[in-house]
Amino acid sequence: MKILWFIPTYGDSRYIGSDIGARNTDIGYLKQVAQAIDELGYYGALLPTGRTCEDSWVVAAALSQVTQKMKFLVAVRPGLSLPSMAARLASTLDRVSNGRVLINVVAGGDPTELAADGIFLNHDERYAVVDEFLEIWRKLMAGEEFSFKGEHLQVENAHTFLQSIQRPYPELYFGGSSPAGMDVAAKHADVYLTWGEPPAQVKEKITRMRKVAESEGRTVRFGIRLHVIVRETEEEAWQAANSLIKYVTDEGIQAALQVFKRFDSEGQKRMTELHQGSRDNLEISPNLWAGVGLLRGGAGTALVGDPETVAARLKEYADLGIEEFILSGYPHLEEAYRFAELVFPLLPINQKEKSVHTPYVSPFGEIKVAQPPLSKEVHPIK
Repeated sequence: MKILWFIPTYGDSRYIGSDIGARNTDIGYLKQVAQAIDELGYYGALLPTGRTCEDSWVVAAALSQVTQKMKFLVAVRPGLSLPSMAARLASTLDRVSNGRVLINVVAGGDPTELAADGIFLNHDERYAVVDEFLEIWRKLMAGEEFSFKGEHLQVENAHTFLQSIQRPYPELYFGGSSPAGMDVAAKHADVYLTWGEPPAQVKEKITRMRKVAESEGRTVRFGIRLHVIVRETEEEAWQAANSLIKYVTDEGIQAALQVFKRFDSEGQKRMTELHQGSRDNLEISPNLWAGVGLLRGGAGTALVGDPETVAARLKEYADLGIEEFILSGYPHLEEAYRFAELVFPLLPINQKEKSVHTPYVSPFGEIKVAQPPLSKEVHPIK
């Protein structure tokens, strides 16, 4: 397994849907999160993208200078940027970070946000742009000099002079649940991502994606995006889950539903269908909880339980073919520690990704009794 965490560039909190418990996610805080991820032994971290987030490329560049091992999964946005500029960014960041870049391909799923950014293409047209974008981007990153003329994009005598450390290019991560998305992923992706749907749905999606990739003469690996709420006992974990949404109101849920309805993302539709805006029956599969998705777009499910249970559920996904797990929890700094300390020892991850724990000792150091007690009665040291 490869375990990644999340850099919360749009904000962090102890609760969803409330300013209570919220914290300022300035660069100082993001450094704390990144350095925890780095020291704890996570493989890397996803940086979100969108107009409500800090720019993932700028933040990753800053954080790469205060970390040593972790990788940064940053987004390219076909339609928002040209493939030549994206190739230069990827090459530069890969060199600056000493080969620690991963690329998340994002087509976008909210027509309102896309229109605000000047993109007025429909769902399938956007994926057609992604296809042409990646055709150009991959050749540029591989060091080719070429011309290309597509329906949406065109370059003449294109070439990238300063190349990335990772050859031919940093790995491409791609999520898309629609047929159009899967077709493009099959042609270009190294890792196909899904949000945290129940295992039966994930199995069906993996089966479909494998067939589409085979039709392109390719194979892909698989990853999943999930939240985690792990505590030492099952009861404590479910209490923490319920506490996370304690300030969520019915009005807030309805407002979020209206936003989700305007999305043309097949993945978002599948996430919303898991809870349908209702607080009832949020445990949609054993230990898989849809409460996060009542207000949060995108990844809306969490694995909830004690360490052994959460590890077992992750292994169930691994048995389906999932190799990479992009996880998060609220607040992200504390939960990065909690998950690593409680669950890492139970997972089959590379030993190099595990941190070495300093054993606990008394803050007073080693305490020795200077003389034997006067009686056999033992008196504790206070």
